[in-house]
Amino acid sequence: MLVTLSFEQIYQRCDLAELDFADTTELNQLTRPLGQERALDAIEFGVDIKHSGFNVFALGPPGVGKHELVNSILATRGENHSPQFDWCYVNNFDDPQKPLLLKLKAGMGSRFSKDMLQLVEDILISLPSAFLNEEYRNQLREIEETMNERHEQAFSQLSADAKKQNVVLVRTPAGFSLAPTDGDEIISPEKYAELAPAERERIEKNIAKLQLELQKVVSQLPMLKREASREIQSLNKGITRLTVEQFVDSLKAEYQDYAEIIDYLQAASDFAIENAEVFLPQDDAVEVANVKQKAIAFIPFRVNVLVSNTPGDQVPLIFEDNPTYQNLIGRVEYISEMGNLATDLTLIRAGALHRANGGYLVLDARKLLSHMYAWEGLKRTLISGEVKISSLQEALSLGSTLSLEPESVPIKVKVILLGEPFLYYLLQEYDPDFTKLFNVAAEFSGSTERNPENLQLYAQQIATMQQREGISPIEKNAVGRLIEHASRLLEDGARLSLGLEQIGELIREADYWATKRNSKVIASEDIEKTITSQRHRHDHIRERLQQQIIRDIKLIDTDGSKPAQINGLSVLQLGNHAFGTPTRITATARLGSGKLIDIERESRLGGDIHSKGVMIISAYLAEKYAREQPLPLSASLVFEQSYGGIDGDSASCAEVCVLLSAIGDIPLRQDLAVTGSMNQLGEVQAIGGVNHKVEGFFNICAERGLTGRQGVILPAANQVHLMLNADVRDAVKAGRFHLYVANHVEDVMAQLTGIQPGKLGKRGQFSKGSFNRRISDRIDALLKLQRKFGNSAEGDAKSPNGN
Repeated sequence: MLVTLSFEQIYQRCDLAELDFADTTELNQLTRPLGQERALDAIEFGVDIKHSGFNVFALGPPGVGKHELVNSILATRGENHSPQFDWCYVNNFDDPQKPLLLKLKAGMGSRFSKDMLQLVEDILISLPSAFLNEEYRNQLREIEETMNERHEQAFSQLSADAKKQNVVLVRTPAGFSLAPTDGDEIISPEKYAELAPAERERIEKNIAKLQLELQKVVSQLPMLKREASREIQSLNKGITRLTVEQFVDSLKAEYQDYAEIIDYLQAASDFAIENAEVFLPQDDAVEVANVKQKAIAFIPFRVNVLVSNTPGDQVPLIFEDNPTYQNLIGRVEYISEMGNLATDLTLIRAGALHRANGGYLVLDARKLLSHMYAWEGLKRTLISGEVKISSLQEALSLGSTLSLEPESVPIKVKVILLGEPFLYYLLQEYDPDFTKLFNVAAEFSGSTERNPENLQLYAQQIATMQQREGISPIEKNAVGRLIEHASRLLEDGARLSLGLEQIGELIREADYWATKRNSKVIASEDIEKTITSQRHRHDHIRERLQQQIIRDIKLIDTDGSKPAQINGLSVLQLGNHAFGTPTRITATARLGSGKLIDIERESRLGGDIHSKGVMIISAYLAEKYAREQPLPLSASLVFEQSYGGIDGDSASCAEVCVLLSAIGDIPLRQDLAVTGSMNQLGEVQAIGGVNHKVEGFFNICAERGLTGRQGVILPAANQVHLMLNADVRDAVKAGRFHLYVANHVEDVMAQLTGIQPGKLGKRGQFSKGSFNRRISDRIDALLKLQRKFGNSAEGDAKSPNGN
């Protein structure tokens, strides 16, 4: 027999007597979130344990406050921790493509960067001045005069030797030449032609010898210039060394405890001494006004402070909202110069792992996995214990642009991933590295038991949100309504939803409605207004579907009785909005071979779970009515006017009833709708979305007019889930709408037909007048027809002569 539910049984009200306050201003904030003790313990363990591999994966449904709880725990873990460091990149003078890493105490990175910038400014100002003083100019002039003097001496000696042989050394714009002389005059070509051949031969031999000597003297000039140049370079180095080392030595004294800085400063000093010209202006003027810009542009001495910390700060707590590969690992940026891409050490950028070094990094698992190579990059870092900055193209061996290769940063970080349970179990199943790196699972609950103790704590949770966000105080009756809505969200009157995000949105909107009516507190009417408004904003499609039913475009009967036709119930989910709607299910039954055709499945609209439900129905029919004989019928099931996919087994109870109606030609009440799954024994099982389903059928009946006979049959196991809206509750209270709970499909069939199922007698027959007897009799009749047609077919198959 079905049990009719009373008004009190379809909605679990909040007992306001269990809430000891007038409004939420009288309540203390919760220091530990309600219902998350298991997750809290796991996070604290994962954060506190120092061994590698104990990173945390916080798993749970969206909106339960994973991020807030993780942040609140990590914020208290920063005081007794190892000191923080600054990480800097500086130029590698031996290989500029591989910048060097410096590890400095917190706060020293920016200081060292400023000191290096000042060093460049000092050199840019002082070095040109050193090269402009009189002493330097005198030394430079002396080197040049010495070179010229040696050069002239060589020519003078050559000229004297030539004169002894009656040859003169002549300087021309084109160079030097040798000519014969007669006394002090050069012999003209005409006179030279008149000389005796022996004399001309003697002169030519002398000139040839002197020509060789001239070539030697001329060839010595580059060597003299090289020697002078070396002397000048030596002089310049000496001047540069005196200028540069006085500044560098002062920095060395300041950073004497840092061997890496001392080595870098020495390399920088050597570079400046060897390349003094880069510090000198193009002309003799020292442009003091542009020194700072020139110092900034002088890359070899720049310090790139990758990560800067302040002494005394708590450990880093970084939440990376966009965990791409480069945002995690860091990157080397490029600038366009004359159509070409160029980079330098100042364009190295830190990633979230650098900023979280020595602390905690919180990531959204779904976002992390959605970005190419980000998960692999994170794993590589955690396994190796260092961050290697490389482009995604380089990591995938696709890059062709010459890039920097910064020294890897050693890292010690605790990573906390936030995600849904299915992501956790997928990673655990398919990634062998996952369990090695994330040994701690912090599982958040989506609900908690609804008992007096938790009601008070839930009220405190609401007060915590109200007080932290500066929302108007919430009256006790409004808190009670929120608690009831929390059960409604969960579709379980015995439990409370811990979806704080939804509750928070509701409170904020209720604050708006309270302010609009000039109230300083949020009352239950504001909560009710918010719930109604939220539903109304998303209710357009439901209203359109309901109008199709009211206008008889979609056929649904809510009165009378008809065979082989029943009202099933389904739920449509559109984002976060769900609503129920009735669906007509029909069946046919005829003589056949026992095949049950699922038209939804045959048309590829039915899902696997729905097909499973239909097979269970087929097994139930065979067990119930054909244990010792064939089932001589073929039947079909279909959801009428359904043009999309159908899945789930929540209609299997209605489907077996409509099949039995089709087999026995038994009318079914159309003023009742049925929901519930069933097993092979005919037991009715719980389903989801029961509140939406009941309200969906109620809305149609109310629109057409309640007759006092209409209602919904649902599984008894779903009674605890009922949190129906006020319209349904009022109709049930007034006796204009009914809810029935069932444990067996025979009880459902009895309610739909008004006929009892009957009992199976000793002769294997059901009681007369029962619907089981009518169905059995119909099956027997079909079996006789099957035998008759079978014999006829056998006779037709015989040969004409009777053989």
